[in-house]
Amino acid sequence: VQLVESGGGLVQPGSSLRLSCAVSGLTSDYHAIGWFRKAPWTAREGISCIKLSDDSTYYKDSVKGRFTISRDNARNMVYLQMSSLKLEDTALYYCAAGSPPDGSSWLWGAGFRSWGQGTQVAVSS
Repeated sequence: VQLVESGGGLVQPGSSLRLSCAVSGLTSDYHAIGWFRKAPWTAREGISCIKLSDDSTYYKDSVKGRFTISRDNARNMVYLQMSSLKLEDTALYYCAAGSPPDGSSWLWGAGFRSWGQGTQVAVSS
């Protein structure tokens, strides 16, 4: 499985940005695609996750209402639309594929075993 992120950049607070994840090589034992981020001196955290079986979506509390995950099956793409960006959204954003267990452990990356290289998002005034 290969995942390639794009779309990061430098934006001002309150701006919007759409991240893209190009996915290839998925097999039937992969059940979800997730977005994660890591800021300097912090642990990696899950942002959003989409189940491939039914497109159910899940979000970290702090991004609910601001971020939207979606996918385009025809293009093998997964997107993260981010709006009302805040300074604290600055981080390296990764997409990942795997089979997370039910519950909230996906937030810590449980079950995700294939990762992209990341795309940098910087929010600054």
